[in-house]
Amino acid sequence: MKRTTLSLIAIAATLAAVTGAAALTAPDGTVPQNLIGTARLPVERTALLCPAPSSSEVSETTYTSYTPAAKSVPGAKEQRTAAKAELKPAPLAPPPGEQPAKNPKALKAPATVTRPGTPVNAEAKGAEAPALDGSASGGLAPGWTVQQTTVVPAGGARGLLGVTCTAPDTDFWFPAASTAKQRQDYVHLTNPDDGTATADIELYGPAGPLKSLSAEGIPVPAHSTVPVLISTLTSDAAQQDLTIHVTTRSGRVGAVVGAADDTAGADWLPASADPSGTAVLPGIPADATSVRLVAFAPGDADADLKVQLVTPTGTIVPASADSLHVKSGMTAAVDLPDLTRGEPGSLLLTPSDPKKPVPVVAALRVARGKGAQQEIAFIPAAAPIEARATVADNRAKGATLALTAPAAGAEVRITASAGSGGGTPVTKTVTLKGGTTTSLAAPVPDGLKGSYALTVERLSGGPVHASRLLELPEDGIPMFTVQTFADDHGTVEVPDARQDLTVLDD
Repeated sequence: MKRTTLSLIAIAATLAAVTGAAALTAPDGTVPQNLIGTARLPVERTALLCPAPSSSEVSETTYTSYTPAAKSVPGAKEQRTAAKAELKPAPLAPPPGEQPAKNPKALKAPATVTRPGTPVNAEAKGAEAPALDGSASGGLAPGWTVQQTTVVPAGGARGLLGVTCTAPDTDFWFPAASTAKQRQDYVHLTNPDDGTATADIELYGPAGPLKSLSAEGIPVPAHSTVPVLISTLTSDAAQQDLTIHVTTRSGRVGAVVGAADDTAGADWLPASADPSGTAVLPGIPADATSVRLVAFAPGDADADLKVQLVTPTGTIVPASADSLHVKSGMTAAVDLPDLTRGEPGSLLLTPSDPKKPVPVVAALRVARGKGAQQEIAFIPAAAPIEARATVADNRAKGATLALTAPAAGAEVRITASAGSGGGTPVTKTVTLKGGTTTSLAAPVPDGLKGSYALTVERLSGGPVHASRLLELPEDGIPMFTVQTFADDHGTVEVPDARQDLTVLDD
């Protein structure tokens, strides 16, 4: 993760649904009869961005590209867009005044999906592996996902680094970043569009905003990526706990934080779910040796939060911290020692006064192992799965699902896809009890060859938050990474429009 400031490759992509909704009214304020009713139709275009995986010469990266098997959607017509899902290199933005490289290094076999229901893998080695720009269209667009998994066996950034490639946006929050001496944290900004995007990066510590040196108006050229070492953006002293806020003045970017700790390993820090009065951080491993909660209140009011652990048997208050006060515009952090006590769980943050919720963003820094055998990962607050979500690149061993129903009970369907090299999908229905976290070994396809994808569908009941833990131990180090499930928004609501010739009447 040690890179020159503004000098890393990341990814570009564009998420666009060809269908949309428009609200129309007649002069008297009524809705025309030909627009009454809506239908949910599959999206026809999706884009994703994968950051440059590592600066280590000994790194090995696997990309897994997957679209869930198609299902019939009532009211949907045959998709006419050509079905295609592919990844291509996204070049590193050149220094100001220099021209971009004409031939950026490409993968030998980009992870190109040819049909829904079967994942496709590609591999890259070393520090020259590029960021990737991905897009899917037609029948391959709904639910398309790409997982990037990197093993770095040695060096200051050694560890298992996993990230679900993200869609572009204009606003991102990253609690749990750091400028501490042992940390090297980079924000990777990628522009998927044809025009230059302009981004601002704000840093917030325990005392509020940090002094900014060059964090405003960062240009991100079209179809390229810019890595920013956050310690170079401020003249303030090193901070153990920071919240990063990335916004754009123009255009859109994909954003993710690469965090490397010289003493504890490395992983990707994805953006937290949007600010909310309640936050769920799913999937703390049972054998976690340390857990640190970092939260931030972006509004004008302080947040008083109740801290609870959602376990397999119910919700309890941790002995180490039952509450957290988060001052407006300031980053708050607390260590939660002996949090899990040998049981997996999820952290639940709720307003101390339910009548006065204050939006917050939050993330966990989780460690397994101790000393030189330690490894870290991050768990950001996760939005609930509305309908369907997928995480790719699961192996025959070492994949664990955490399913949290923080309020009411729910029922979910889990599908283990066919393997990238063969195998038959397996489906399992799980009933979740309200106020609990269900942890289970991920179901494995029959006759699995290669890696596979896990899709979680919420069938009924209350909100469900989920994550996947992937373990790949190496030389006694419990290397692991955690990816939260994000709803794939594979369908979009559109008006049920019909021809109405009465509009031609005088």
